[in-house]
Amino acid sequence: MEKLLYYDYLIKNDYTFLLVSSDKGLCYIGLFNTDKIFWNKWKNRYYPTYILKHDLTRVAAYKHELNAYLNGETTSLAIPLDLLGTNFQREVWHALQSIPYGETTSYSAVAEQINRPKAVRAVANAIAKNPLLIVVPCHRIISKTGNLTGFRSGLALKKWLLELESKKYTKSNEI
Repeated sequence: MEKLLYYDYLIKNDYTFLLVSSDKGLCYIGLFNTDKIFWNKWKNRYYPTYILKHDLTRVAAYKHELNAYLNGETTSLAIPLDLLGTNFQREVWHALQSIPYGETTSYSAVAEQINRPKAVRAVANAIAKNPLLIVVPCHRIISKTGNLTGFRSGLALKKWLLELESKKYTKSNEI
């Protein structure tokens, strides 16, 4: 029996999101045009033998929930996840999920939260490998000084997500 991952797209503003699910839950959200290299590496590492199938039905509930979030109709996403990564990465991603809607924090604060205050770079690397943009809210990580910092899908998307969540940040971050 072939193993399948199911996918569909969600288009919002100028962004095309790729949503992928396994039989266990949503496992990937990324920008279709800008995250292709990340997607290929991630899929080859965690699902190398799986076949992608465009399936509107299997992804519909995730797409509906994410669309409601991006429309500002809900502030939380309660969907089953299939979150694969190392133990350390999953620990960091779990910490990101505890950041309240509309708030931000820093890499060093996440390192402190997981009781590894000297592991700031490792935390940043784990955040960069987050396969579930928005659901695992890596966009809520900013610098200690309040500036926008790296984001795999680009600072314009990060800014848009933070504005959606009504988060203020310094004027020097305008894109």
